Amino acid sequence: MTRIIRVDHSRLDEQLREAVEILRRGGLVVFPTETVYGLGADAYIPQAVEKIFRVKGRPQDNPLIVHISGMDMLHRVASEVPKAAYRAAEKLWPGPFTMVLPRGDVPPIVSAGLDTVAVRMPGHRVALRLIELLADPIAAPSANRSGRPSPTSAQHVVEDLYGLVDLILDDGETLYGVESTVVDFTTDPPTLLRPGPLTPEELMEILGTELEIPEYARGLGHTGVARSPGVKYRHYSPRAEVVLIEMDDYKDLGRLVERVMEELNHLQGRSVVILATDETRDRYMGLGVPVLSLGSRSDPYTIAKNLFAMLREADRLGAEFVLVEGVEERGIGLTIMNRLRKAASRRVSV
Repeated sequence: MTRIIRVDHSRLDEQLREAVEILRRGGLVVFPTETVYGLGADAYIPQAVEKIFRVKGRPQDNPLIVHISGMDMLHRVASEVPKAAYRAAEKLWPGPFTMVLPRGDVPPIVSAGLDTVAVRMPGHRVALRLIELLADPIAAPSANRSGRPSPTSAQHVVEDLYGLVDLILDDGETLYGVESTVVDFTTDPPTLLRPGPLTPEELMEILGTELEIPEYARGLGHTGVARSPGVKYRHYSPRAEVVLIEMDDYKDLGRLVERVMEELNHLQGRSVVILATDETRDRYMGLGVPVLSLGSRSDPYTIAKNLFAMLREADRLGAEFVLVEGVEERGIGLTIMNRLRKAASRRVSV
């Protein structure tokens, strides 16, 4: 049986003691972060970490992120921290930023047997305090079944993992709604492995260096060794088939709408949901299918925040197909398109 605790910040330490005891005996605790909900185990208990892979149905070669609460823990989990990584940590931690570094004393299973480790300090009071009270780093991927949209609320966790974990700490909706930005500092220049809330433009300014951005960071496929979560495998998919409509130039939204409607005509007789933006949603009204708004193109962070919840909502509505409008691949738009390309069964270029 899974226990659910609604977080009361006035009694936080008292509530977290139960979570700490579960982690210390090798159990699994779901906890909120500023990005998405995490499925956590004590990083130093290999048997507990193995449970994460089993519960999620996660491939064994897909590494986990180690969550820490202070720089002392960083020196335990990483054997070497380059100067550029220190600069990034000083400016971006706590926050939605993960660094890949040479692995220290964490068990190899955490890093899928690699000689590197992905590590971050979450910018969420509950997550940080949980790690502090445990006094060990927590290994945690997103708290969903492997391949499903990541959970941005405790209800999403219940849908995927109820009965498979010991405890869910419910602290409402997450802030960003997409997973952390991941940068590999074992390369020169550093390499963006997974885009997230922090954009490449922001990172290059903070790091004072160029940033290698491989094609797979755009969600266009990866066949080698995965040094980070969210790189190699298909992710973020609802049960419905996702059809992503992309454009080179999103100034012509009229043409984008026309292409969505063409795809809708091809799917006559099937259950379809359209995911649109505020700028185009009204144009689909009257077509006889549900239309969900992701948010405004003028505020792409809202689109990122809503994306996974809307993909799950399409499932709730019984969709067989989800037609999704793409966005401009700039700033956090790169993150949105990475997630949509990973989720898509088919991509259509306009």
